Amino acid sequence: MVAEGYALNEDYVDEDAKPRTDWWAELRGVFWLVAAVLGFHSLVAKPFYIPSESMMPGLLVGDRLVVTKYPYGYSFVTPTFHLLPFMPGRLVGRLPVRGDVVIVTPPGTDTDYIKRVIGVPGDRIAVRGGVVYLNGVAIPREAKGMRDIPVDANTKCESAQYRGGMVRHGDGRLFCRLPIYRETLPNGRSYETIDRGVGASPGDNYPETRVPRDHVFLMGDNRDNSADSRYPLANQGLGGPVPWENIGGRAEFITFSLDGSATWNPTTWGNSFRPGRAGMSLHPQEGVK
Repeated sequence: MVAEGYALNEDYVDEDAKPRTDWWAELRGVFWLVAAVLGFHSLVAKPFYIPSESMMPGLLVGDRLVVTKYPYGYSFVTPTFHLLPFMPGRLVGRLPVRGDVVIVTPPGTDTDYIKRVIGVPGDRIAVRGGVVYLNGVAIPREAKGMRDIPVDANTKCESAQYRGGMVRHGDGRLFCRLPIYRETLPNGRSYETIDRGVGASPGDNYPETRVPRDHVFLMGDNRDNSADSRYPLANQGLGGPVPWENIGGRAEFITFSLDGSATWNPTTWGNSFRPGRAGMSLHPQEGVK
């Protein structure tokens, strides 16, 4: 009941009753969200972009991958931004096995490379005439003929290693025609490589080296266009066998792939996806001939 002489103002709002934004709580929420994302990226898995042609034919520039961090344990390169100082060794985990595709940070740098494990501790590695020798025995490889890889904004086929390899199909599209070999490691794991022939690169010959304890020997599948364990650090290589603590994770599968044709215009985005690459496993095949 309203007292006589007073009207009830239904639009009146008590200013003190208005809910107020708790900015400190909001900032705490954002902080924990960022911490959770960085923690997941650093300790569990993170996306990775293929920036070079060193792992063709299996991986193309523009492929997006998932890399898991936990299979090999944790070291100073595990955090996403490599902010930790150098610390030898790793926590838990195990050494990579031959055939694994891994992310590696060359000693003294903060750049991530992606390469394949060819040698493990105790192995003797040599390359003669483009053929890889493991413990004195040539790794078996089978010629699979020539393969035409589409040329696009990301895969340009411009390197000197591809000389004479550009072809044009009847529809006018350009392709990079490359010789493919399937290598099979002693553990039965196999994968495809590109080899342009003897003398195509200095890495066709590499003196025998024994892989030290807690190290691995890494090579790119595109053998004549890969800076890997065959090359010194001064030439953007890995400087020989790489310490285990410099391995940042294992490549698992491709999430999607872009050919580099997309622009700011959203109508170009759909056509830039390469078909058939999403979901491709990056684990070597077992027992494939």
